[in-house]
Amino acid sequence: MKGASKFVLVMTVLVLLLAEAHISLAATCSPVQLSPCLGAIRSSSPPSKLCCSKIKQQKPCLCQYLKNPTLKKYVNSPGAKKVARSCGVPYPRWIEVLLT
Repeated sequence: MKGASKFVLVMTVLVLLLAEAHISLAATCSPVQLSPCLGAIRSSSPPSKLCCSKIKQQKPCLCQYLKNPTLKKYVNSPGAKKVARSCGVPYPRWIEVLLT
């Protein structure tokens, strides 16, 4: 690989990593943002589009919520996992292992 093309590849990877970091930092962790999901979490009703949007925004905050004893029981509930799956936000398998 020539020097110039190697430089372009390295710069592209760096830009992608910085963009990912920026997206993660952009999330304002606020469990109140998930209030549109409460009905779907507590029942068998499907989540709304607003709920799914909020879950996707709050995904980077999941670990923080699981460390909070008050929030953990909701975030780790079967209903919350069902809603996350329905919204296309996979529940991280490593978190389930740590919590058992």
